[in-house]
Amino acid sequence: MDQMRTLVVDDEEGVRFFLTETLQRAGHYVVTAASGEEALERLRETAFDLIMLDLRLGGRVDGMRVLESVRWRWPGTLVIILTAHGSLDSALTAIREGVDGYLLKPVEPDEVRQAVEEAMMRRQKLTHADGGEEETRTIQRGPFVIDLERHIASFDDQEIDLTPREFTLLVHLVQNAPQVITPQDLVRIVRQYEPEHIYEAREIIKWYVHRLRKKVEPDPSNPRYILNVRGVGYRFAG
Repeated sequence: MDQMRTLVVDDEEGVRFFLTETLQRAGHYVVTAASGEEALERLRETAFDLIMLDLRLGGRVDGMRVLESVRWRWPGTLVIILTAHGSLDSALTAIREGVDGYLLKPVEPDEVRQAVEEAMMRRQKLTHADGGEEETRTIQRGPFVIDLERHIASFDDQEIDLTPREFTLLVHLVQNAPQVITPQDLVRIVRQYEPEHIYEAREIIKWYVHRLRKKVEPDPSNPRYILNVRGVGYRFAG
């Protein structure tokens, strides 16, 4: 098996050091982040096989925000959360969001290695049960085909030249179709940013929607796939 690329996200230096040492001894290539903001920056352009994520991060971006970003940006990434006894409710919320394992602090090296092995085994079983890895990482809606692993989207078998943020926006809309997504939620997903007002969110996201429509709509002035629901948000109709 190829060396696993692992991101360790924790605001405690001692925990980052412990997890790095433990995972490196197990053969992982480890990158660390000391905050949610730093984690989102590393995740913006880099895919990891595994993320060890502390839910209780200082700063504006907490562990749940990082988890949400990972699930939409890199859905194939394994996520194991770290939590203290006092934040078990947050852990249960994260589990419902779809994590691959969790550890209660403090942890021992054997517990870390076991959690990683079990998460990998569960993911392999789910992949086989769903009919193969290719199916779980490819989305098809009407003329659109999106390869989540290779970050490629096509329309009528023609590849669409999308920026990373345009790709993220398209994936989120398609995966949630026909649900209407608010501008605030779209800004969080596309920009990893928390808008203070609905007006600000609308102004930010309408620019990305405009650019995306120019690339995926046969007639951008009369959109067929990315629709605006006045006063609510946007939805994908495909």
